[in-house]
Amino acid sequence: MSITAVCPGSFDPITNGHLDVIERGANRLDRLVVLCSRNPGKQPMLDAPERLELVETCTAHLPNVEVASFDGLLVEWCNARGIDLAVKGLRAVSDFEAEMQMAQMNAHLGGVETLFITTRPVYSYLSSSLVKEIARFGGDISDFVPPVVARRLADR
Repeated sequence: MSITAVCPGSFDPITNGHLDVIERGANRLDRLVVLCSRNPGKQPMLDAPERLELVETCTAHLPNVEVASFDGLLVEWCNARGIDLAVKGLRAVSDFEAEMQMAQMNAHLGGVETLFITTRPVYSYLSSSLVKEIARFGGDISDFVPPVVARRLADR
């Protein structure tokens, strides 16, 4: 049996923590589709094509990973493609509360189950929001994101 899952997120920008979850998920699945979404509740630093390009570049070393973008409900995207599993990373209990609610809703709405991967402790404090804040003030983000992402944000 071949197992395919999605790993959704806004990836604005993709961080080393995101990559860790993607790599660990990809190592356990036959195929992983990283889905770059637009979150209407957030003001993005990078536009959708830039985020997609950076995620593709950062995951190019993973042969069983594909990258796509979507707007709308995750379950609709998954159901249209016969995918019934999502992979999400958890950093802390606060993540668990929000992600559990979303996981239960996705299961109820469209039969999409969620597999949680806890982040490694070294990434437990890392978030795209913090990276963007540091970058906006000209701080060094090289410990938190892949080099291509650090260069892109420095150019802004």
